[in-house]
Amino acid sequence: MFLSVLLLSALGFASSTSAAFGFTKSGNNYIIDAGSSESLIFTVSGTSCDITSIRYRNVELQGQSKGSHISSGLGSATVSVTEVSGSSNKYVKVTCATSTLTHYMVVKSGDSTIYMATHITEEPSIGELRFIARLQSSKLPNEHPYGTVSNTAGSTSAIEGSDVFVVNGQTRSKFYSSTRFIDKDAQCVYGDIHVCMLTPQPESSSGGPFFRDIESNNAGEDTNLYWYMNSGHVQTETWRSNVLHGPYMMVFSRSGVPSVKNADVSFFSELDVQDFIPASSRGYVSGTASGVPSGLQAVVHWYNSAAQYWTIASSDGSFKSPPMKTGSYTMALYQGEYKVATATDVTVSTGGTTSKNIASTLASHKSLWKLGEYDGQPTGFLNADKFLRMHPSDGRMSGWTPVTYTIGTSSVGQFPMALFQNVNNPVTIKFNLASAPGTATLRIATTLSFAGSRPQAKVNSWSGPSPTAPTKIDSRGVTRGAYRGYGEVYDVNIPSGTLVAGSNTITISSISGSSGTTFLNPNFIFDCIELFTG
Repeated sequence: MFLSVLLLSALGFASSTSAAFGFTKSGNNYIIDAGSSESLIFTVSGTSCDITSIRYRNVELQGQSKGSHISSGLGSATVSVTEVSGSSNKYVKVTCATSTLTHYMVVKSGDSTIYMATHITEEPSIGELRFIARLQSSKLPNEHPYGTVSNTAGSTSAIEGSDVFVVNGQTRSKFYSSTRFIDKDAQCVYGDIHVCMLTPQPESSSGGPFFRDIESNNAGEDTNLYWYMNSGHVQTETWRSNVLHGPYMMVFSRSGVPSVKNADVSFFSELDVQDFIPASSRGYVSGTASGVPSGLQAVVHWYNSAAQYWTIASSDGSFKSPPMKTGSYTMALYQGEYKVATATDVTVSTGGTTSKNIASTLASHKSLWKLGEYDGQPTGFLNADKFLRMHPSDGRMSGWTPVTYTIGTSSVGQFPMALFQNVNNPVTIKFNLASAPGTATLRIATTLSFAGSRPQAKVNSWSGPSPTAPTKIDSRGVTRGAYRGYGEVYDVNIPSGTLVAGSNTITISSISGSSGTTFLNPNFIFDCIELFTG
Protein backbone atom coordinates (compact mmCIF):
# COMPACT_ATOMS: atom_id res chain seq x y z
CA MET A 1 0.00 0.00 0.00
CA PHE A 2 2.74 2.46 0.99
CA LEU A 3 4.70 1.59 -2.13
CA SER A 4 1.62 2.29 -4.30
CA VAL A 5 1.17 5.75 -2.73
CA LEU A 6 4.83 6.57 -3.36
CA LEU A 7 4.49 5.51 -6.97
CA LEU A 8 1.38 7.63 -7.49
CA SER A 9 3.11 10.61 -5.91
CA ALA A 10 6.10 10.23 -8.18
CA LEU A 11 3.79 10.22 -11.19
CA GLY A 12 2.08 13.40 -10.00
CA PHE A 13 -1.32 11.86 -9.21
CA ALA A 14 -1.30 11.69 -5.41
CA SER A 15 -4.45 12.88 -3.68
CA SER A 16 -4.41 16.60 -2.93
CA THR A 17 -4.70 17.81 0.62
CA SER A 18 -5.38 21.26 1.97
CA ALA A 19 -2.09 23.12 2.47
CA ALA A 20 -1.07 26.03 4.65
CA PHE A 21 -2.15 29.36 3.14
CA GLY A 22 0.55 32.03 2.97
CA PHE A 23 4.04 32.57 1.57
CA THR A 24 7.62 31.74 2.45
CA LYS A 25 10.91 33.03 1.11
CA SER A 26 13.65 30.72 -0.11
CA GLY A 27 16.77 32.57 -1.22
CA ASN A 28 15.59 35.11 -3.80
CA ASN A 29 12.33 33.28 -4.44
CA TYR A 30 8.88 33.62 -2.92
CA ILE A 31 6.75 30.48 -2.61
CA ILE A 32 3.03 31.28 -2.49
CA ASP A 33 0.54 28.69 -1.25
CA ALA A 34 -3.15 29.32 -1.95
CA GLY A 35 -4.13 26.94 0.80
CA SER A 36 -6.67 25.32 -1.51
CA SER A 37 -7.96 21.77 -1.30
CA GLU A 38 -6.61 21.28 -4.83
CA SER A 39 -3.14 22.47 -3.71
CA LEU A 40 -2.02 25.42 -5.84
CA ILE A 41 1.56 26.45 -5.04
CA PHE A 42 3.69 28.69 -7.25
CA THR A 43 7.11 30.31 -7.03
CA VAL A 44 7.97 33.88 -8.02
CA SER A 45 11.51 35.15 -8.58
CA GLY A 46 12.25 37.98 -6.17
CA THR A 47 14.58 39.59 -8.71
CA SER A 48 12.70 39.31 -12.04
CA CYS A 49 9.02 38.70 -11.10
CA ASP A 50 9.03 35.57 -13.31
CA ILE A 51 6.89 32.66 -12.17
CA THR A 52 9.38 29.79 -12.14
CA SER A 53 7.18 27.00 -10.79
CA ILE A 54 3.45 26.24 -10.76
CA ARG A 55 2.32 23.09 -8.96
CA TYR A 56 -1.35 22.17 -9.05
CA ARG A 57 -2.54 18.95 -7.44
CA ASN A 58 1.14 18.05 -7.01
CA VAL A 59 1.78 18.30 -10.78
CA GLU A 60 4.46 20.72 -12.02
CA LEU A 61 2.91 22.70 -14.88
CA GLN A 62 5.49 25.45 -15.43
CA GLY A 63 7.68 25.11 -18.52
CA GLN A 64 11.29 24.34 -17.77
CA SER A 65 13.19 26.65 -20.15
CA LYS A 66 11.48 30.02 -19.53
CA GLY A 67 9.31 31.56 -16.84
CA SER A 68 5.76 32.83 -17.03
CA HIS A 69 5.72 36.62 -16.97
CA ILE A 70 4.44 39.96 -18.13
CA SER A 71 5.52 41.00 -21.66
CA SER A 72 8.68 38.97 -22.47
CA GLY A 73 9.88 39.22 -18.89
CA LEU A 74 10.75 42.31 -16.89
CA GLY A 75 14.38 41.30 -16.50
CA SER A 76 14.57 42.98 -13.13
CA ALA A 77 11.94 44.37 -10.80
CA THR A 78 11.43 45.36 -7.19
CA VAL A 79 9.37 42.47 -5.84
CA SER A 80 7.49 42.54 -2.54
CA VAL A 81 5.03 40.06 -1.05
CA THR A 82 2.49 40.76 1.68
CA GLU A 83 -0.38 38.95 3.35
CA VAL A 84 -3.60 40.95 3.52
CA SER A 85 -6.60 40.26 5.75
CA GLY A 86 -9.78 41.38 4.01
CA SER A 87 -13.33 41.63 5.29
CA SER A 88 -14.16 38.03 4.40
CA ASN A 89 -10.93 36.38 3.29
CA LYS A 90 -7.16 36.44 3.40
CA TYR A 91 -4.94 37.21 0.43
CA VAL A 92 -1.29 37.03 -0.59
CA LYS A 93 -0.35 39.94 -2.84
CA VAL A 94 2.80 40.00 -4.97
CA THR A 95 3.82 43.44 -6.25
CA CYS A 96 6.46 43.78 -8.99
CA ALA A 97 7.51 47.36 -9.70
CA THR A 98 9.59 48.95 -12.44
CA SER A 99 9.88 52.59 -13.51
CA THR A 100 6.95 52.30 -15.94
CA LEU A 101 5.01 49.19 -14.88
CA THR A 102 3.58 47.61 -11.74
CA HIS A 103 2.38 44.04 -11.96
CA TYR A 104 0.24 42.43 -9.27
CA MET A 105 -0.38 38.74 -8.58
CA VAL A 106 -2.89 37.77 -5.90
CA VAL A 107 -4.17 34.53 -4.41
CA LYS A 108 -7.24 34.21 -2.24
CA SER A 109 -7.21 31.72 0.60
CA GLY A 110 -8.68 28.41 -0.51
CA ASP A 111 -9.00 29.43 -4.18
CA SER A 112 -7.14 27.78 -7.10
CA THR A 113 -6.72 30.99 -9.07
CA ILE A 114 -3.91 33.48 -9.64
CA TYR A 115 -5.53 36.91 -9.98
CA MET A 116 -3.49 39.57 -11.79
CA ALA A 117 -3.52 43.21 -12.79
CA THR A 118 -0.95 45.39 -14.53
CA HIS A 119 -0.58 49.15 -14.26
CA ILE A 120 1.46 50.97 -16.90
CA THR A 121 2.59 54.54 -17.45
CA GLU A 122 3.86 53.74 -20.95
CA GLU A 123 3.81 50.82 -23.36
CA PRO A 124 6.64 48.29 -22.96
CA SER A 125 9.51 48.88 -25.38
CA ILE A 126 8.73 45.63 -27.22
CA GLY A 127 5.29 47.03 -28.08
CA GLU A 128 3.31 44.18 -26.57
CA LEU A 129 1.66 44.35 -23.18
CA ARG A 130 0.76 40.74 -22.48
CA PHE A 131 0.92 38.08 -19.82
CA ILE A 132 2.27 34.78 -21.10
CA ALA A 133 2.13 31.54 -19.12
CA ARG A 134 4.70 29.12 -20.54
CA LEU A 135 3.41 25.71 -19.50
CA GLN A 136 4.51 22.14 -20.07
CA SER A 137 3.05 20.80 -23.31
CA SER A 138 3.35 17.21 -22.07
CA LYS A 139 0.89 18.03 -19.29
CA LEU A 140 -1.28 20.58 -21.17
CA PRO A 141 -1.18 19.69 -24.89
CA ASN A 142 -4.69 20.82 -25.89
CA GLU A 143 -6.21 24.25 -26.53
CA HIS A 144 -9.71 25.64 -26.02
CA PRO A 145 -11.87 26.83 -27.72
CA TYR A 146 -10.36 26.33 -31.20
CA GLY A 147 -8.49 23.03 -30.91
CA THR A 148 -5.47 22.41 -33.12
CA VAL A 149 -5.57 25.53 -35.34
CA SER A 150 -2.84 27.16 -33.21
CA ASN A 151 -0.92 23.97 -32.35
CA THR A 152 2.37 24.42 -34.21
CA ALA A 153 4.22 21.52 -32.56
CA GLY A 154 5.92 19.29 -35.11
CA SER A 155 5.85 21.88 -37.90
CA THR A 156 7.69 20.94 -41.07
CA SER A 157 8.11 24.44 -42.50
CA ALA A 158 7.34 28.11 -41.95
CA ILE A 159 5.38 29.74 -44.74
CA GLU A 160 5.28 33.30 -43.44
CA GLY A 161 7.69 34.95 -41.04
CA SER A 162 8.36 32.88 -37.96
CA ASP A 163 4.74 32.45 -36.85
CA VAL A 164 2.76 30.69 -39.60
CA PHE A 165 3.68 27.03 -40.05
CA VAL A 166 2.68 23.84 -41.83
CA VAL A 167 1.75 20.89 -39.59
CA ASN A 168 0.43 17.67 -41.15
CA GLY A 169 -0.34 19.57 -44.33
CA GLN A 170 -2.34 22.28 -42.53
CA THR A 171 -1.35 25.88 -41.94
CA ARG A 172 -1.32 26.80 -38.25
CA SER A 173 -0.42 29.85 -36.21
CA LYS A 174 -0.80 31.26 -32.72
CA PHE A 175 -2.73 34.08 -34.42
CA TYR A 176 -5.53 31.65 -35.33
CA SER A 177 -6.50 31.29 -31.64
CA SER A 178 -8.10 34.74 -31.44
CA THR A 179 -11.64 35.69 -30.30
CA ARG A 180 -13.41 39.04 -30.61
CA PHE A 181 -13.27 40.87 -27.28
CA ILE A 182 -17.06 41.09 -27.20
CA ASP A 183 -17.30 37.27 -27.42
CA LYS A 184 -14.47 36.36 -25.06
CA ASP A 185 -15.02 33.81 -22.35
CA ALA A 186 -12.39 31.36 -21.12
CA GLN A 187 -9.30 30.57 -23.17
CA CYS A 188 -7.63 27.41 -21.90
CA VAL A 189 -4.88 24.86 -22.30
CA TYR A 190 -5.53 21.46 -20.87
CA GLY A 191 -4.84 17.77 -20.39
CA ASP A 192 -6.15 16.11 -17.25
CA ILE A 193 -6.06 19.66 -15.81
CA HIS A 194 -7.46 22.87 -17.27
CA VAL A 195 -5.55 26.15 -17.01
CA CYS A 196 -7.74 29.01 -18.22
CA MET A 197 -7.33 32.76 -18.66
CA LEU A 198 -10.37 34.90 -17.85
CA THR A 199 -10.51 38.60 -18.70
CA PRO A 200 -13.78 40.09 -17.38
CA GLN A 201 -13.79 43.56 -19.03
CA PRO A 202 -10.74 44.70 -20.99
CA GLU A 203 -11.58 48.35 -20.32
CA SER A 204 -7.99 49.56 -20.56
CA SER A 205 -7.02 47.67 -23.74
CA SER A 206 -7.30 49.22 -27.20
CA GLY A 207 -9.20 48.31 -30.33
CA GLY A 208 -12.82 48.13 -29.20
CA PRO A 209 -15.34 45.29 -29.01
CA PHE A 210 -14.28 43.54 -32.20
CA PHE A 211 -10.55 43.48 -31.60
CA ARG A 212 -8.92 40.05 -31.32
CA ASP A 213 -5.45 38.82 -30.47
CA ILE A 214 -3.40 35.71 -29.70
CA GLU A 215 -4.82 33.45 -26.96
CA SER A 216 -2.89 30.15 -26.94
CA ASN A 217 -0.22 28.15 -28.77
CA ASN A 218 1.16 24.66 -28.27
CA ALA A 219 4.59 25.41 -29.72
CA GLY A 220 6.15 22.04 -28.94
CA GLU A 221 8.36 22.47 -25.91
CA ASP A 222 5.79 24.67 -24.15
CA THR A 223 2.08 25.31 -24.46
CA ASN A 224 1.65 29.06 -24.13
CA LEU A 225 -1.43 30.74 -22.66
CA TYR A 226 -1.74 34.49 -23.25
CA TRP A 227 -3.65 37.56 -22.27
CA TYR A 228 -2.83 40.34 -24.73
CA MET A 229 -3.75 43.72 -23.32
CA ASN A 230 -2.06 45.82 -26.02
CA SER A 231 -0.11 44.85 -29.12
CA GLY A 232 0.87 46.12 -32.55
CA HIS A 233 -1.30 43.49 -34.24
CA VAL A 234 -3.59 45.45 -36.61
CA GLN A 235 -3.53 48.39 -34.23
CA THR A 236 -6.24 50.96 -35.02
CA GLU A 237 -6.30 52.90 -31.75
CA THR A 238 -3.73 54.58 -29.53
CA TRP A 239 -2.68 52.45 -26.55
CA ARG A 240 -4.04 53.55 -23.20
CA SER A 241 -1.45 54.48 -20.57
CA ASN A 242 -1.58 55.57 -16.92
CA VAL A 243 -4.28 52.94 -16.44
CA LEU A 244 -4.73 49.61 -14.70
CA HIS A 245 -5.18 46.63 -17.00
CA GLY A 246 -7.30 44.05 -15.26
CA PRO A 247 -7.95 42.38 -12.99
CA TYR A 248 -7.58 39.23 -15.06
CA MET A 249 -7.05 35.72 -13.79
CA MET A 250 -5.46 32.34 -14.44
CA VAL A 251 -7.79 29.63 -13.17
CA PHE A 252 -6.69 26.04 -12.40
CA SER A 253 -9.34 23.34 -12.55
CA ARG A 254 -9.81 19.61 -12.95
CA SER A 255 -13.54 19.91 -13.63
CA GLY A 256 -13.66 21.67 -16.99
CA VAL A 257 -13.91 25.20 -18.33
CA PRO A 258 -14.92 28.12 -16.07
CA SER A 259 -16.91 31.10 -17.32
CA VAL A 260 -16.06 34.77 -17.15
CA LYS A 261 -19.71 35.36 -16.19
CA ASN A 262 -18.90 33.95 -12.75
CA ALA A 263 -15.72 35.96 -12.23
CA ASP A 264 -15.70 38.25 -9.18
CA VAL A 265 -12.79 40.62 -8.64
CA SER A 266 -14.56 43.09 -6.33
CA PHE A 267 -12.20 42.11 -3.49
CA PHE A 268 -9.40 44.04 -5.26
CA SER A 269 -10.80 47.13 -3.52
CA GLU A 270 -9.24 45.76 -0.30
CA LEU A 271 -5.75 45.27 -1.76
CA ASP A 272 -4.40 48.79 -2.40
CA VAL A 273 -3.95 48.18 -6.14
CA GLN A 274 -3.13 51.35 -8.05
CA ASP A 275 -6.11 52.80 -9.99
CA PHE A 276 -8.50 49.94 -9.21
CA ILE A 277 -11.96 51.52 -9.30
CA PRO A 278 -14.78 49.64 -7.54
CA ALA A 279 -18.30 49.47 -8.93
CA SER A 280 -19.50 51.93 -6.28
CA SER A 281 -17.34 54.65 -7.86
CA ARG A 282 -18.58 54.04 -11.40
CA GLY A 283 -21.67 54.95 -13.42
CA TYR A 284 -23.79 53.67 -16.28
CA VAL A 285 -25.35 54.67 -19.61
CA SER A 286 -28.73 53.34 -20.69
CA GLY A 287 -31.00 54.01 -23.62
CA THR A 288 -32.39 52.64 -26.87
CA ALA A 289 -30.56 51.87 -30.11
CA SER A 290 -32.67 52.05 -33.27
CA GLY A 291 -32.35 51.60 -37.00
CA VAL A 292 -30.30 48.38 -37.02
CA PRO A 293 -31.88 45.76 -39.31
CA SER A 294 -33.20 42.61 -37.68
CA GLY A 295 -30.73 39.78 -37.98
CA LEU A 296 -27.75 42.02 -37.19
CA GLN A 297 -26.44 42.69 -33.69
CA ALA A 298 -26.87 46.25 -32.46
CA VAL A 299 -23.61 46.88 -30.60
CA VAL A 300 -23.17 50.03 -28.50
CA HIS A 301 -19.59 51.10 -27.77
CA TRP A 302 -18.21 53.81 -25.46
CA TYR A 303 -14.61 54.99 -25.52
CA ASN A 304 -12.20 57.74 -24.49
CA SER A 305 -8.46 57.94 -23.83
CA ALA A 306 -8.80 56.08 -20.51
CA ALA A 307 -11.33 53.30 -21.14
CA GLN A 308 -13.54 51.34 -23.53
CA TYR A 309 -16.83 49.51 -22.95
CA TRP A 310 -19.58 47.84 -24.99
CA THR A 311 -22.84 46.00 -24.82
CA ILE A 312 -25.31 44.34 -27.19
CA ALA A 313 -28.76 45.92 -27.33
CA SER A 314 -31.73 43.64 -26.72
CA SER A 315 -34.26 42.79 -29.45
CA ASP A 316 -36.30 45.91 -28.59
CA GLY A 317 -33.18 48.10 -28.82
CA SER A 318 -32.81 48.78 -25.09
CA PHE A 319 -29.35 48.66 -23.56
CA LYS A 320 -27.41 49.36 -20.39
CA SER A 321 -23.66 49.70 -20.20
CA PRO A 322 -21.31 47.82 -17.90
CA PRO A 323 -20.12 49.84 -14.87
CA MET A 324 -17.94 52.58 -16.37
CA LYS A 325 -15.26 54.92 -15.13
CA THR A 326 -16.52 58.46 -14.74
CA GLY A 327 -15.82 60.94 -17.52
CA SER A 328 -16.90 61.99 -21.00
CA TYR A 329 -17.18 59.37 -23.76
CA THR A 330 -17.83 59.01 -27.45
CA MET A 331 -20.66 56.55 -28.07
CA ALA A 332 -20.90 54.52 -31.29
CA LEU A 333 -23.56 52.23 -32.72
CA TYR A 334 -22.72 49.33 -35.03
CA GLN A 335 -24.88 47.03 -37.10
CA GLY A 336 -22.75 43.95 -36.77
CA GLU A 337 -19.35 45.62 -36.91
CA TYR A 338 -20.30 48.41 -39.33
CA LYS A 339 -20.47 51.81 -37.64
CA VAL A 340 -23.78 53.55 -38.35
CA ALA A 341 -23.91 56.32 -35.73
CA THR A 342 -21.74 58.30 -33.31
CA ALA A 343 -22.58 60.57 -30.39
CA THR A 344 -20.09 62.66 -28.44
CA ASP A 345 -19.87 64.07 -24.92
CA VAL A 346 -21.74 61.27 -23.18
CA THR A 347 -20.97 61.96 -19.52
CA VAL A 348 -20.78 59.28 -16.84
CA SER A 349 -20.93 60.28 -13.17
CA THR A 350 -20.36 58.34 -9.96
CA GLY A 351 -23.39 56.28 -8.98
CA GLY A 352 -25.53 57.70 -11.77
CA THR A 353 -27.15 56.37 -14.93
CA THR A 354 -27.00 58.66 -17.94
CA SER A 355 -29.86 58.32 -20.42
CA LYS A 356 -28.77 58.47 -24.08
CA ASN A 357 -30.47 57.06 -27.16
CA ILE A 358 -28.70 56.45 -30.45
CA ALA A 359 -30.10 55.85 -33.95
CA SER A 360 -28.55 54.67 -37.19
CA THR A 361 -27.69 57.46 -39.63
CA LEU A 362 -27.16 55.12 -42.57
CA ALA A 363 -28.96 56.79 -45.47
CA SER A 364 -31.55 54.92 -47.53
CA HIS A 365 -31.37 54.74 -51.32
CA LYS A 366 -32.65 52.74 -54.28
CA SER A 367 -30.47 49.66 -54.58
CA LEU A 368 -29.99 48.18 -58.04
CA TRP A 369 -28.11 45.23 -56.52
CA LYS A 370 -26.03 44.45 -53.45
CA LEU A 371 -23.40 41.82 -52.64
CA GLY A 372 -23.00 41.05 -48.97
CA GLU A 373 -24.27 43.16 -46.10
CA TYR A 374 -22.98 46.25 -44.32
CA ASP A 375 -21.86 44.36 -41.24
CA GLY A 376 -18.14 45.17 -41.10
CA GLN A 377 -17.15 41.59 -41.96
CA PRO A 378 -16.66 39.58 -45.17
CA THR A 379 -19.67 37.46 -44.21
CA GLY A 380 -20.75 34.93 -46.82
CA PHE A 381 -17.97 35.63 -49.33
CA LEU A 382 -15.58 32.99 -50.65
CA ASN A 383 -13.31 31.61 -47.88
CA ALA A 384 -14.84 33.90 -45.23
CA ASP A 385 -15.79 30.75 -43.32
CA LYS A 386 -12.16 29.61 -43.16
CA PHE A 387 -9.69 32.48 -43.04
CA LEU A 388 -9.88 33.13 -39.28
CA ARG A 389 -8.27 29.73 -38.62
CA MET A 390 -5.95 29.13 -41.59
CA HIS A 391 -3.64 30.86 -44.09
CA PRO A 392 -4.96 31.80 -47.57
CA SER A 393 -2.48 29.32 -49.09
CA ASP A 394 -3.98 26.39 -47.16
CA GLY A 395 -5.22 23.57 -49.38
CA ARG A 396 -8.56 23.58 -47.54
CA MET A 397 -9.29 27.02 -48.97
CA SER A 398 -11.24 27.42 -52.21
CA GLY A 399 -8.99 28.60 -55.01
CA TRP A 400 -7.99 32.26 -55.22
CA THR A 401 -8.44 33.10 -58.89
CA PRO A 402 -9.87 36.08 -60.79
CA VAL A 403 -13.65 35.70 -60.62
CA THR A 404 -16.43 36.73 -62.96
CA TYR A 405 -19.59 37.10 -60.90
CA THR A 406 -23.05 37.38 -62.48
CA ILE A 407 -25.77 39.13 -60.49
CA GLY A 408 -28.82 36.92 -60.18
CA THR A 409 -26.97 33.77 -61.25
CA SER A 410 -23.83 33.42 -59.14
CA SER A 411 -24.01 32.75 -55.40
CA VAL A 412 -22.53 35.16 -52.87
CA GLY A 413 -20.13 32.42 -51.80
CA GLN A 414 -18.42 32.63 -55.20
CA PHE A 415 -17.40 36.25 -54.66
CA PRO A 416 -13.91 36.54 -53.08
CA MET A 417 -13.66 37.89 -49.54
CA ALA A 418 -10.30 39.49 -50.37
CA LEU A 419 -8.64 40.86 -53.47
CA PHE A 420 -4.89 40.17 -53.64
CA GLN A 421 -3.13 42.37 -56.16
CA ASN A 422 -0.85 39.61 -57.48
CA VAL A 423 -3.12 36.59 -56.99
CA ASN A 424 -6.82 36.97 -57.90
CA ASN A 425 -6.95 40.48 -59.32
CA PRO A 426 -9.38 41.73 -60.69
CA VAL A 427 -12.95 40.68 -59.90
CA THR A 428 -15.57 41.21 -62.62
CA ILE A 429 -19.29 41.76 -61.98
CA LYS A 430 -21.81 41.31 -64.80
CA PHE A 431 -25.45 42.38 -64.53
CA ASN A 432 -28.47 43.45 -66.56
CA LEU A 433 -30.54 46.60 -66.09
CA ALA A 434 -34.09 47.06 -67.37
CA SER A 435 -33.37 50.70 -68.15
CA ALA A 436 -30.51 53.16 -67.99
CA PRO A 437 -30.54 54.72 -64.49
CA GLY A 438 -28.65 57.93 -65.23
CA THR A 439 -26.18 58.79 -62.51
CA ALA A 440 -25.47 56.10 -59.97
CA THR A 441 -23.12 55.23 -57.12
CA LEU A 442 -21.01 52.13 -56.73
CA ARG A 443 -20.19 51.74 -53.04
CA ILE A 444 -17.31 49.43 -52.12
CA ALA A 445 -17.15 48.94 -48.38
CA THR A 446 -13.96 47.32 -47.12
CA THR A 447 -12.81 46.17 -43.70
CA LEU A 448 -9.00 46.14 -43.86
CA SER A 449 -6.26 47.21 -46.24
CA PHE A 450 -2.71 45.90 -46.41
CA ALA A 451 0.23 47.70 -48.07
CA GLY A 452 -1.89 50.56 -49.39
CA SER A 453 -4.29 48.44 -51.41
CA ARG A 454 -7.60 50.02 -52.43
CA PRO A 455 -10.23 49.37 -55.11
CA GLN A 456 -10.42 51.05 -58.49
CA ALA A 457 -13.53 50.45 -60.58
CA LYS A 458 -14.13 50.36 -64.32
CA VAL A 459 -17.79 50.59 -65.38
CA ASN A 460 -18.30 49.40 -68.96
CA SER A 461 -15.81 51.56 -70.87
CA TRP A 462 -15.57 54.31 -68.20
CA SER A 463 -12.65 54.15 -65.74
CA GLY A 464 -13.32 55.46 -62.28
CA PRO A 465 -10.81 57.61 -60.40
CA SER A 466 -7.91 56.10 -58.48
CA PRO A 467 -8.65 56.54 -54.75
CA THR A 468 -6.02 57.93 -52.44
CA ALA A 469 -4.14 55.40 -50.34
CA PRO A 470 -5.85 54.43 -47.10
CA THR A 471 -4.27 55.06 -43.71
CA LYS A 472 -1.48 52.54 -43.30
CA ILE A 473 -1.71 49.84 -40.65
CA ASP A 474 1.77 48.47 -40.07
CA SER A 475 0.68 44.88 -39.57
CA ARG A 476 -0.26 41.83 -41.59
CA GLY A 477 -3.94 41.16 -41.97
CA VAL A 478 -5.81 38.36 -43.71
CA THR A 479 -2.77 36.05 -43.75
CA ARG A 480 -2.94 35.87 -39.97
CA GLY A 481 -6.71 35.71 -39.68
CA ALA A 482 -7.33 39.44 -39.19
CA TYR A 483 -9.97 41.41 -41.06
CA ARG A 484 -10.81 44.50 -39.03
CA GLY A 485 -9.03 47.76 -39.80
CA TYR A 486 -10.36 51.27 -40.35
CA GLY A 487 -13.20 50.10 -42.59
CA GLU A 488 -12.70 52.38 -45.59
CA VAL A 489 -15.76 52.95 -47.77
CA TYR A 490 -15.21 54.02 -51.39
CA ASP A 491 -18.06 55.68 -53.29
CA VAL A 492 -17.59 55.73 -57.07
CA ASN A 493 -19.82 58.39 -58.65
CA ILE A 494 -20.85 56.99 -62.05
CA PRO A 495 -21.74 59.63 -64.68
CA SER A 496 -25.07 59.56 -66.49
CA GLY A 497 -24.91 57.56 -69.70
CA THR A 498 -22.30 55.12 -68.40
CA LEU A 499 -24.75 52.42 -67.30
CA VAL A 500 -27.06 51.22 -70.05
CA ALA A 501 -30.21 49.19 -70.46
CA GLY A 502 -29.26 45.58 -70.88
CA SER A 503 -25.83 44.10 -70.19
CA ASN A 504 -23.26 45.94 -68.01
CA THR A 505 -19.87 45.07 -66.61
CA ILE A 506 -18.00 46.43 -63.59
CA THR A 507 -14.39 45.47 -62.95
CA ILE A 508 -12.86 46.09 -59.51
CA SER A 509 -9.07 45.99 -59.24
CA SER A 510 -6.72 46.13 -56.28
CA ILE A 511 -4.25 48.95 -56.87
CA SER A 512 -1.22 50.03 -54.87
CA GLY A 513 2.27 51.35 -55.37
CA SER A 514 3.61 48.30 -53.55
CA SER A 515 4.37 44.74 -54.46
CA GLY A 516 5.05 41.59 -52.50
CA THR A 517 5.11 37.83 -52.38
CA THR A 518 2.09 35.61 -52.96
CA PHE A 519 -0.70 36.54 -50.50
CA LEU A 520 1.67 38.78 -48.52
CA ASN A 521 1.15 41.48 -51.13
CA PRO A 522 -1.23 44.45 -51.37
CA ASN A 523 -4.79 43.33 -50.65
CA PHE A 524 -8.03 44.50 -49.17
CA ILE A 525 -11.03 42.70 -47.68
CA PHE A 526 -14.59 43.23 -48.92
CA ASP A 527 -17.47 44.05 -46.58
CA CYS A 528 -20.25 44.95 -49.04
CA ILE A 529 -20.55 46.08 -52.68
CA GLU A 530 -23.67 47.93 -53.78
CA LEU A 531 -24.87 49.75 -56.87
CA PHE A 532 -27.58 52.31 -56.13
CA THR A 533 -29.28 55.52 -57.18
CA GLY A 534 -30.77 58.33 -55.13
